[in-house]
Amino acid sequence: MLKKKKTIIALLVIPQYLLIKFLSNYPEFIERFYSNGLYPLISKIFRYTLGWMPFSFGDLIYTFSIIYIIRWFYKNRKRLKKDTKQWFIDVFSAISIMYFAFHLFWGFNYYRLPLHKSLNLASDYTTEQLISVTERLIIKSNTLHFKITKNDTIKADLPYSKSDVLKMAPAGYENLKQLFPHLEYHPKSIKKSLYSYPLTYMGFSGYLNPFTNEAQVNSLNPVYKVPTTASHEIAHQLGHAAENEANFIGCMAAINHDDIYFKYTGYTFGLRFCLNEIYRRDPCIYEDMVADVNKGILKNYKEVRKFWEAHENPTEPLFKLFYGNFLKANNQNKGMESYSYVVALLVNYFETESL
Repeated sequence: MLKKKKTIIALLVIPQYLLIKFLSNYPEFIERFYSNGLYPLISKIFRYTLGWMPFSFGDLIYTFSIIYIIRWFYKNRKRLKKDTKQWFIDVFSAISIMYFAFHLFWGFNYYRLPLHKSLNLASDYTTEQLISVTERLIIKSNTLHFKITKNDTIKADLPYSKSDVLKMAPAGYENLKQLFPHLEYHPKSIKKSLYSYPLTYMGFSGYLNPFTNEAQVNSLNPVYKVPTTASHEIAHQLGHAAENEANFIGCMAAINHDDIYFKYTGYTFGLRFCLNEIYRRDPCIYEDMVADVNKGILKNYKEVRKFWEAHENPTEPLFKLFYGNFLKANNQNKGMESYSYVVALLVNYFETESL
Protein backbone atom coordinates (compact mmCIF):
# COMPACT_ATOMS: atom_id res chain seq x y z
CA MET A 1 0.00 0.00 0.00
CA LEU A 2 2.83 2.42 0.91
CA LYS A 3 4.63 1.68 -2.36
CA LYS A 4 1.45 2.34 -4.30
CA LYS A 5 0.93 5.69 -2.56
CA LYS A 6 4.52 6.70 -3.29
CA THR A 7 4.06 5.79 -6.94
CA ILE A 8 0.92 7.92 -7.20
CA ILE A 9 2.65 10.86 -5.48
CA ALA A 10 5.68 10.54 -7.76
CA LEU A 11 3.50 10.50 -10.89
CA LEU A 12 1.57 13.55 -9.70
CA VAL A 13 4.58 15.72 -10.55
CA ILE A 14 3.53 15.48 -14.22
CA PRO A 15 -0.04 16.85 -13.88
CA GLN A 16 1.29 19.44 -11.43
CA TYR A 17 3.76 20.68 -14.03
CA LEU A 18 1.12 20.77 -16.75
CA LEU A 19 -1.35 22.60 -14.50
CA ILE A 20 1.22 25.24 -13.60
CA LYS A 21 2.13 25.75 -17.27
CA PHE A 22 -1.58 26.09 -18.08
CA LEU A 23 -2.28 28.59 -15.27
CA SER A 24 0.81 30.62 -16.20
CA ASN A 25 -1.13 31.73 -19.28
CA TYR A 26 -3.76 33.38 -17.05
CA PRO A 27 -1.93 35.97 -14.88
CA GLU A 28 -5.18 37.81 -14.10
CA PHE A 29 -6.56 34.62 -12.53
CA ILE A 30 -3.36 34.11 -10.48
CA GLU A 31 -3.38 37.78 -9.45
CA ARG A 32 -6.96 37.69 -8.22
CA PHE A 33 -7.31 34.27 -6.63
CA TYR A 34 -3.76 33.46 -5.49
CA SER A 35 -1.56 36.58 -5.13
CA ASN A 36 -4.41 38.71 -3.71
CA GLY A 37 -6.49 35.84 -2.40
CA LEU A 38 -4.93 32.69 -0.95
CA TYR A 39 -1.30 33.76 -0.70
CA PRO A 40 -1.71 36.72 1.74
CA LEU A 41 -3.44 34.34 4.16
CA ILE A 42 -0.70 31.71 3.83
CA SER A 43 2.01 34.34 4.23
CA LYS A 44 0.47 35.83 7.37
CA ILE A 45 0.01 32.41 8.97
CA PHE A 46 3.71 31.65 8.47
CA ARG A 47 4.78 35.10 9.70
CA TYR A 48 2.60 34.87 12.80
CA THR A 49 3.88 31.36 13.49
CA LEU A 50 7.60 31.88 12.84
CA GLY A 51 8.18 35.64 12.83
CA TRP A 52 8.64 35.87 16.60
CA MET A 53 11.63 33.50 16.53
CA PRO A 54 14.95 35.39 16.74
CA PHE A 55 16.62 32.88 14.42
CA SER A 56 15.81 31.51 10.99
CA PHE A 57 13.66 28.41 11.39
CA GLY A 58 13.80 27.84 7.64
CA ASP A 59 17.60 27.74 7.67
CA LEU A 60 17.44 25.06 10.36
CA ILE A 61 15.04 23.06 8.17
CA TYR A 62 17.46 23.40 5.25
CA THR A 63 20.32 22.19 7.47
CA PHE A 64 18.49 19.10 8.70
CA SER A 65 17.11 18.42 5.22
CA ILE A 66 20.60 18.47 3.69
CA ILE A 67 21.87 16.12 6.39
CA TYR A 68 18.89 13.81 5.91
CA ILE A 69 19.24 13.76 2.09
CA ILE A 70 22.96 12.97 2.24
CA ARG A 71 22.30 10.25 4.82
CA TRP A 72 19.41 8.82 2.74
CA PHE A 73 21.46 8.66 -0.46
CA TYR A 74 24.35 7.03 1.41
CA LYS A 75 22.13 4.41 3.05
CA ASN A 76 20.24 3.67 -0.17
CA ARG A 77 23.16 3.74 -2.60
CA LYS A 78 23.09 -0.04 -3.06
CA ARG A 79 19.33 -0.03 -3.74
CA LEU A 80 19.96 1.93 -6.96
CA LYS A 81 21.23 -1.27 -8.57
CA LYS A 82 19.04 -3.80 -6.76
CA ASP A 83 15.70 -1.99 -6.96
CA THR A 84 16.18 0.89 -9.39
CA LYS A 85 12.47 1.45 -10.02
CA GLN A 86 11.55 1.86 -6.35
CA TRP A 87 14.62 4.04 -5.77
CA PHE A 88 13.46 6.49 -8.41
CA ILE A 89 9.88 6.36 -7.10
CA ASP A 90 11.12 7.35 -3.64
CA VAL A 91 13.16 10.23 -5.06
CA PHE A 92 10.42 11.58 -7.34
CA SER A 93 7.74 11.27 -4.66
CA ALA A 94 9.85 13.60 -2.50
CA ILE A 95 10.38 15.96 -5.45
CA SER A 96 6.64 15.95 -6.16
CA ILE A 97 5.82 16.97 -2.58
CA MET A 98 8.44 19.74 -2.61
CA TYR A 99 7.23 20.98 -6.00
CA PHE A 100 3.67 21.17 -4.67
CA ALA A 101 4.67 22.94 -1.44
CA PHE A 102 6.87 25.46 -3.28
CA HIS A 103 4.06 26.61 -5.57
CA LEU A 104 1.32 26.51 -2.93
CA PHE A 105 3.29 28.51 -0.35
CA TRP A 106 4.86 31.06 -2.71
CA GLY A 107 5.86 29.99 -6.22
CA PHE A 108 2.61 30.86 -8.01
CA ASN A 109 3.56 34.52 -7.53
CA TYR A 110 6.00 34.11 -10.41
CA TYR A 111 3.00 33.98 -12.75
CA ARG A 112 0.99 36.91 -11.41
CA LEU A 113 0.14 40.05 -13.39
CA PRO A 114 3.27 42.17 -14.06
CA LEU A 115 3.58 45.11 -11.66
CA HIS A 116 3.66 47.73 -14.40
CA LYS A 117 0.17 46.61 -15.43
CA SER A 118 -1.11 46.73 -11.84
CA LEU A 119 0.27 50.27 -11.50
CA ASN A 120 -0.77 51.32 -15.01
CA LEU A 121 2.81 52.14 -15.98
CA ALA A 122 4.38 51.86 -19.42
CA SER A 123 6.77 48.95 -19.95
CA ASP A 124 9.32 50.82 -22.07
CA TYR A 125 11.01 54.23 -22.04
CA THR A 126 13.33 56.41 -24.08
CA THR A 127 16.92 57.37 -23.34
CA GLU A 128 15.73 60.97 -22.90
CA GLN A 129 13.28 59.85 -20.19
CA LEU A 130 16.02 57.82 -18.52
CA ILE A 131 18.41 60.80 -18.50
CA SER A 132 15.73 63.11 -17.10
CA VAL A 133 14.85 60.81 -14.19
CA THR A 134 18.53 60.06 -13.51
CA GLU A 135 19.34 63.77 -13.28
CA ARG A 136 16.58 64.19 -10.70
CA LEU A 137 17.85 61.17 -8.77
CA ILE A 138 21.36 62.66 -8.74
CA ILE A 139 20.07 65.94 -7.29
CA LYS A 140 18.04 64.16 -4.61
CA SER A 141 20.83 61.73 -3.72
CA ASN A 142 23.42 64.53 -3.53
CA THR A 143 21.13 66.59 -1.28
CA LEU A 144 20.53 63.73 1.15
CA HIS A 145 24.20 62.77 1.13
CA PHE A 146 25.28 66.30 2.04
CA LYS A 147 22.66 66.55 4.80
CA ILE A 148 24.12 63.40 6.34
CA THR A 149 27.85 64.00 5.87
CA LYS A 150 28.16 67.81 5.53
CA ASN A 151 30.96 66.93 3.10
CA ASP A 152 30.37 65.75 -0.45
CA THR A 153 33.62 63.77 -0.61
CA ILE A 154 33.17 61.29 2.26
CA LYS A 155 30.93 58.24 2.22
CA ALA A 156 27.82 58.07 4.37
CA ASP A 157 28.02 55.68 7.32
CA LEU A 158 24.78 54.47 8.84
CA PRO A 159 24.76 54.93 12.65
CA TYR A 160 22.85 51.67 13.17
CA SER A 161 23.70 48.05 13.74
CA LYS A 162 22.45 45.54 11.19
CA SER A 163 19.95 44.24 13.75
CA ASP A 164 18.63 47.79 14.19
CA VAL A 165 18.22 48.14 10.42
CA LEU A 166 16.16 44.93 10.22
CA LYS A 167 13.88 46.22 12.98
CA MET A 168 13.50 49.58 11.22
CA ALA A 169 12.91 48.29 7.67
CA PRO A 170 9.16 47.52 8.04
CA ALA A 171 8.46 51.17 8.86
CA GLY A 172 9.09 52.07 5.23
CA TYR A 173 6.19 49.84 4.25
CA GLU A 174 3.94 51.60 6.76
CA ASN A 175 4.38 54.77 4.70
CA LEU A 176 4.45 53.01 1.32
CA LYS A 177 1.05 51.41 1.86
CA GLN A 178 -0.44 54.92 1.65
CA LEU A 179 0.57 54.81 -2.04
CA PHE A 180 0.15 51.07 -2.60
CA PRO A 181 -2.42 49.68 -0.09
CA HIS A 182 -1.74 46.06 -1.07
CA LEU A 183 1.78 46.37 0.42
CA GLU A 184 0.66 46.36 4.04
CA TYR A 185 3.30 44.44 6.01
CA HIS A 186 2.18 42.85 9.28
CA PRO A 187 3.34 40.80 11.08
CA LYS A 188 7.03 40.99 10.24
CA SER A 189 9.41 38.08 9.76
CA ILE A 190 12.81 39.31 8.61
CA LYS A 191 16.00 37.78 9.96
CA LYS A 192 19.72 37.36 9.50
CA SER A 193 20.50 34.21 7.58
CA LEU A 194 22.37 31.44 9.36
CA TYR A 195 24.01 30.82 5.99
CA SER A 196 25.49 34.30 5.59
CA TYR A 197 29.02 33.03 4.90
CA PRO A 198 28.04 30.66 2.08
CA LEU A 199 25.59 33.27 0.75
CA THR A 200 28.45 35.77 0.51
CA TYR A 201 30.65 33.40 -1.47
CA MET A 202 27.69 32.52 -3.68
CA GLY A 203 27.22 36.23 -4.39
CA PHE A 204 23.80 36.79 -2.79
CA SER A 205 22.67 39.56 -0.42
CA GLY A 206 19.59 37.75 0.81
CA TYR A 207 16.71 35.47 -0.11
CA LEU A 208 13.17 34.49 0.82
CA ASN A 209 12.58 31.00 2.15
CA PRO A 210 9.53 29.91 0.09
CA PHE A 211 8.65 27.13 2.54
CA THR A 212 8.58 29.21 5.76
CA ASN A 213 8.05 32.73 4.31
CA GLU A 214 10.97 34.11 6.32
CA ALA A 215 12.89 36.97 4.68
CA GLN A 216 16.61 36.28 5.01
CA VAL A 217 19.34 38.94 4.88
CA ASN A 218 23.05 38.22 4.51
CA SER A 219 24.44 39.53 7.82
CA LEU A 220 27.89 40.11 6.29
CA ASN A 221 26.58 42.79 3.91
CA PRO A 222 27.99 46.29 4.43
CA VAL A 223 25.49 48.20 6.61
CA TYR A 224 24.88 50.65 3.75
CA LYS A 225 23.40 47.77 1.70
CA VAL A 226 21.16 46.28 4.41
CA PRO A 227 18.17 48.71 4.24
CA THR A 228 17.51 48.09 0.53
CA THR A 229 18.28 44.36 0.81
CA ALA A 230 15.83 43.99 3.70
CA SER A 231 13.20 46.02 1.85
CA HIS A 232 13.77 43.92 -1.28
CA GLU A 233 13.24 40.64 0.60
CA ILE A 234 10.08 42.00 2.28
CA ALA A 235 8.73 42.73 -1.21
CA HIS A 236 9.28 39.06 -2.07
CA GLN A 237 7.54 38.16 1.18
CA LEU A 238 4.53 40.22 0.14
CA GLY A 239 4.18 38.16 -3.03
CA HIS A 240 6.27 39.98 -5.63
CA ALA A 241 8.46 37.18 -6.92
CA ALA A 242 9.98 38.95 -9.94
CA GLU A 243 13.37 40.43 -9.09
CA ASN A 244 12.79 43.70 -10.96
CA GLU A 245 9.54 44.24 -9.07
CA ALA A 246 11.11 43.44 -5.70
CA ASN A 247 13.92 45.90 -6.46
CA PHE A 248 11.44 48.63 -7.37
CA ILE A 249 9.24 48.06 -4.33
CA GLY A 250 12.26 47.75 -2.03
CA CYS A 251 13.62 51.01 -3.44
CA MET A 252 10.27 52.74 -2.90
CA ALA A 253 9.97 51.42 0.67
CA ALA A 254 13.41 52.81 1.56
CA ILE A 255 12.66 56.14 -0.16
CA ASN A 256 9.39 56.50 1.75
CA HIS A 257 10.97 55.68 5.11
CA ASP A 258 10.99 58.50 7.69
CA ASP A 259 14.66 57.90 8.45
CA ILE A 260 17.08 59.96 6.34
CA TYR A 261 19.61 57.13 6.10
CA PHE A 262 16.99 54.78 4.68
CA LYS A 263 15.95 57.49 2.22
CA TYR A 264 19.58 57.93 1.19
CA THR A 265 20.13 54.22 0.56
CA GLY A 266 16.85 54.05 -1.37
CA TYR A 267 17.60 56.96 -3.69
CA THR A 268 21.19 55.90 -4.31
CA PHE A 269 20.01 52.33 -4.92
CA GLY A 270 17.69 53.53 -7.68
CA LEU A 271 20.34 55.91 -9.00
CA ARG A 272 22.88 53.10 -9.38
CA PHE A 273 20.50 51.10 -11.57
CA CYS A 274 19.78 54.11 -13.76
CA LEU A 275 23.46 55.02 -14.13
CA ASN A 276 24.29 51.43 -15.09
CA GLU A 277 21.61 51.54 -17.78
CA ILE A 278 22.91 54.85 -19.12
CA TYR A 279 26.42 53.36 -19.29
CA ARG A 280 25.04 50.41 -21.25
CA ARG A 281 23.38 52.77 -23.73
CA ASP A 282 26.00 55.53 -24.02
CA PRO A 283 29.27 55.48 -22.00
CA CYS A 284 30.00 59.11 -22.91
CA ILE A 285 26.75 60.39 -21.41
CA TYR A 286 27.42 58.19 -18.38
CA GLU A 287 30.83 59.83 -17.80
CA ASP A 288 29.23 63.28 -17.95
CA MET A 289 26.45 62.34 -15.52
CA VAL A 290 28.53 60.41 -13.00
CA ALA A 291 30.78 63.49 -12.70
CA ASP A 292 27.80 65.26 -11.10
CA VAL A 293 27.38 62.59 -8.40
CA ASN A 294 28.92 63.43 -5.01
CA LYS A 295 32.23 61.59 -4.56
CA GLY A 296 30.98 60.31 -1.23
CA ILE A 297 28.11 58.48 -2.95
CA LEU A 298 30.57 56.87 -5.36
CA LYS A 299 32.60 55.76 -2.32
CA ASN A 300 29.50 54.02 -0.93
CA TYR A 301 29.14 52.22 -4.26
CA LYS A 302 32.84 51.32 -4.15
CA GLU A 303 32.45 49.99 -0.60
CA VAL A 304 29.84 47.50 -1.79
CA ARG A 305 31.79 46.59 -4.92
CA LYS A 306 34.98 45.92 -2.92
CA PHE A 307 33.01 43.71 -0.52
CA TRP A 308 31.88 41.44 -3.34
CA GLU A 309 35.26 41.51 -5.06
CA ALA A 310 36.89 40.36 -1.82
CA HIS A 311 34.65 37.27 -1.81
CA GLU A 312 34.86 36.31 -5.47
CA ASN A 313 35.64 32.65 -6.02
CA PRO A 314 35.47 30.09 -8.86
CA THR A 315 32.14 28.65 -7.68
CA GLU A 316 30.19 31.94 -7.68
CA PRO A 317 29.48 31.92 -11.46
CA LEU A 318 28.09 28.39 -11.11
CA PHE A 319 25.63 29.46 -8.42
CA LYS A 320 24.65 32.53 -10.47
CA LEU A 321 24.14 30.28 -13.53
CA PHE A 322 21.99 27.90 -11.49
CA TYR A 323 19.88 30.73 -10.05
CA GLY A 324 19.60 32.39 -13.46
CA ASN A 325 18.21 29.18 -14.92
CA PHE A 326 15.89 28.85 -11.91
CA LEU A 327 14.49 32.32 -12.68
CA LYS A 328 14.06 31.45 -16.36
CA ALA A 329 12.17 28.30 -15.37
CA ASN A 330 9.87 30.47 -13.26
CA ASN A 331 8.63 32.96 -15.84
CA GLN A 332 11.61 35.38 -15.77
CA ASN A 333 12.99 34.92 -19.24
CA LYS A 334 15.98 37.20 -18.68
CA GLY A 335 17.21 35.18 -15.70
CA MET A 336 19.67 37.15 -13.54
CA GLU A 337 19.44 40.01 -16.06
CA SER A 338 15.84 40.56 -14.93
CA TYR A 339 17.25 42.48 -11.96
CA SER A 340 18.09 45.39 -14.32
CA TYR A 341 14.50 45.80 -15.48
CA VAL A 342 13.80 47.79 -12.31
CA VAL A 343 14.90 50.81 -14.39
CA ALA A 344 11.74 50.65 -16.52
CA LEU A 345 9.58 50.79 -13.40
CA LEU A 346 11.62 53.61 -11.85
CA VAL A 347 11.66 55.75 -14.98
CA ASN A 348 7.98 55.36 -15.77
CA TYR A 349 6.92 55.91 -12.16
CA PHE A 350 9.04 59.01 -11.57
CA GLU A 351 8.07 60.44 -14.95
CA THR A 352 4.77 61.40 -13.36
CA GLU A 353 5.59 61.47 -9.65
CA SER A 354 7.82 63.81 -7.66
CA LEU A 355 11.01 62.55 -6.06
